[in-house]
Amino acid sequence: MRYFPLFIDSQHLDCLVVGAGEVAARKIELLLKTQATITVVAPWVCQTVKNMASEGRITLIERSFEDDDIAQRDLIFVATDNSDTNAHIHALATAHRILVNVVDNTPLCKFITPSIIDRSPIIIAISSGGVAPVLLRYLRQKLESWIPQKIAKLGEFSERFRDTVKQKLSSVTARRYFWEEVLDGPIAEQILSDNLSDAESMFADKLNTPDKQKAQGEVYLVGAGPGDPDLLTFKALRLMQKADVVVYDRLVSKDILELVRRDAEKIYVGKAQSKHTVPQQEINQLLATEALKGNRVVRLKGGDPFIFGRGGEELETLVKHNIRFQVVPGITAATGAASYAGIPLTHRDHAQSVVFATGHLKDDSINLDWPALVQKNQTVVFYMGLTGLPIICEKLIAHGMSTDMPIAMVESATLPHQRVVTGTLSTIQAIAKQAQIKPPSLIIVGTVVSLRESLNWYQL
Repeated sequence: MRYFPLFIDSQHLDCLVVGAGEVAARKIELLLKTQATITVVAPWVCQTVKNMASEGRITLIERSFEDDDIAQRDLIFVATDNSDTNAHIHALATAHRILVNVVDNTPLCKFITPSIIDRSPIIIAISSGGVAPVLLRYLRQKLESWIPQKIAKLGEFSERFRDTVKQKLSSVTARRYFWEEVLDGPIAEQILSDNLSDAESMFADKLNTPDKQKAQGEVYLVGAGPGDPDLLTFKALRLMQKADVVVYDRLVSKDILELVRRDAEKIYVGKAQSKHTVPQQEINQLLATEALKGNRVVRLKGGDPFIFGRGGEELETLVKHNIRFQVVPGITAATGAASYAGIPLTHRDHAQSVVFATGHLKDDSINLDWPALVQKNQTVVFYMGLTGLPIICEKLIAHGMSTDMPIAMVESATLPHQRVVTGTLSTIQAIAKQAQIKPPSLIIVGTVVSLRESLNWYQL
């Protein structure tokens, strides 16, 4: 992150704008939304800026820039069509440690102005660091249409009663729970409907009604999907933003963790290949312990929590402690890997059924119903099968599957660095070794693999 986002208090901000054409006028219009003092210096002034000056909204000095103009300034915008002047003011401001922005010249900017969605007191600023203005405009349009204008009323209401709530509720956690219930319930609906009297009455009742019960914790068992954060469900994202504690495993990508509430406690309990960082029983108990403290706990699991995710085991522990829980399904690794590899798991000409199996080794063996896996018109997907690949191939062939049966291995499914190798039961081991396939990897066996060459869309 090259540009660190900040919101600057403009109440006593002294801003200088050098230039007074239409480009400068757009920056001045933006500054006029703040409480800053604005001085404009330029030998030529467009009508828009003249009107601002005649209305007394800015101080206009109609002459060329002089070095002394930067004295006592906090912020400088440069919007002239003279590149030498622009570079000179940038160097001068930099030497005096004054923040300077040369419009449409990112290398000469010590700060950049973001694209703004104004719902004062709620302000949303987004930036591309100056590299993708069209994309930024597109995103702003999407946000403008999605965020209602009346969201400002919720901001104003929160501002009015912030200190009152702080005096009444001493705990940060208690205040957060209180505000979340207010802003996600009937009080917010009254505010948005302009029924402020009713909203204030309901708010007072809620704040002054003593809560004699300790806040009860809850566990959200959330499927994080195969890795691509775009594949998260809306509910998963909403609960991740509410969490006090997040317990996550190795298969949860860094990009997905970035979507978790910033001040949530994050506890890693991941398992590396053949090495358990935290025993499953301890994970089960950890979830219960944190919930019993009154925390909202998100158990973030790669893929879907009920498909080789041991989600059922974790919930059984919660049930024993009478802890409330919710389960949010995720796109499982099998469907994610198959879709992003261009391999349909079922197809009328190839497979009318699909079976998920674990390829996890225990005591150097894989205990599966091999005859049931070797069926015509069936796709078999092995989770955690990299180490057991030789045994998987050997057993399938021994129970009647053709040595020419197509097989694929998908590494880091749905992520930018996803890799896919294909072969047959007789050749895949050498191919995987040559490609140095690493976990997390998924194995897909069946004639549907032959469709990848024509259906691959993700990495051509």
